[in-house]
Amino acid sequence: MPNTVADPSGALIEQLDLAPYRQGPLDGLCFTVKDNIDLAGYKTSYGSPAWRDAHPAPVHNALCVDQLLAAGGRCVGKVVADEFTYSLDGESYYFGTPLNAKAPDRVPGGSSSGSAASVASGFADFSLCTDSGGSIRVPASLCGLWGMRPSLHRISEAGVLPFQPSVSTVGVLAQRLDVLAAAMRVLLAGHSSTTAAPSRILVLSDALEIADTLVRDQVAVALDRIASRTGIAVEPVTFAQILGEDAPLSSCNLQGLRDLQTAEFQSTVGNWIEACRPELGFTFTMAYGNVRTFDRIAALDTIANCGRLFAGINAFFSPGTVVCFPTTPTIAPLKGSLNTLDAVLDFYDRTMTITAFSGVARLPEISAPLLTVEGCPVGLSFVAGHYQDEFLLDAVRRIAG
Repeated sequence: MPNTVADPSGALIEQLDLAPYRQGPLDGLCFTVKDNIDLAGYKTSYGSPAWRDAHPAPVHNALCVDQLLAAGGRCVGKVVADEFTYSLDGESYYFGTPLNAKAPDRVPGGSSSGSAASVASGFADFSLCTDSGGSIRVPASLCGLWGMRPSLHRISEAGVLPFQPSVSTVGVLAQRLDVLAAAMRVLLAGHSSTTAAPSRILVLSDALEIADTLVRDQVAVALDRIASRTGIAVEPVTFAQILGEDAPLSSCNLQGLRDLQTAEFQSTVGNWIEACRPELGFTFTMAYGNVRTFDRIAALDTIANCGRLFAGINAFFSPGTVVCFPTTPTIAPLKGSLNTLDAVLDFYDRTMTITAFSGVARLPEISAPLLTVEGCPVGLSFVAGHYQDEFLLDAVRRIAG
């Protein structure tokens, strides 16, 4: 049946009722779609009215949308995305700040802000969205949702607007783990029926060190529960031990993901911005200043470094190994509080130091809503080796209950 519930979240750009093509594992579930993913006949804004007005409506759905409709899912809306999806806070200059239902005075996180808000408010069972530097995982953490970024390129991005091809993935936000798993298994289109249990659980010490004290305290409580439930002692591990060389966790971002993302964004979106000179939002304009002056030739070594980090990190992941860490180092910032350079740098630098780990290593990551700090949710993330997505879904079900 169509979802006739009013949207209390401010997430919707358009309310829809796209019926499933046939029955399947998603029968009875409804979903929203982030507004950088094509829906046939509906303009895709990419979080920018100028982009929307300059481009025709697509003729076809993105392939990932068709996968969900063919599995019994019903699409009930297109939802807000941050401008060009180039943000982690969820405060849109053009479309407003969708509601963080678990912390209404705080930001929902971005760039999948509307996806998170539509699910957390109960308007949809899950949302189809995207992640490069944390755009699924950060809203999942800040809004108390389950969120999965899969291994890079496990899911087709045909019909998803170009962003940062070496990093971007399609994934899902959901209220419940079983719904997340059902939607992700459809999208992964795999044939694995593995029931393998995790044999080793490690906590990434470097991520704990940069997290707020109260977040660290709650991670310790959650890990005690996990050890009791699974019978597996949770061991600490440093990034240097994972990589096999003396390097800080921040190198995944500072000597890897950040430069790669910026160079690719120059090509995928920057060319259009420079040619068309659209109106840009205030926050995006500040961020784009760095893109505009970026020396892409000087940063070419980043590409080789990303490959080295990918190989080194994945060599560590023996079968059955899961690494965990707080998804974000802090609770959601208050709305409007990211208005100084110091506040922006603190939130982004610490957050991306953590999120870049899975990004540069192309790992599947699931953020689980297992922590509560000062009444606000924070996610606890679990990762496995590249292309071990189905194993990770099973492992998290066993670990998180």
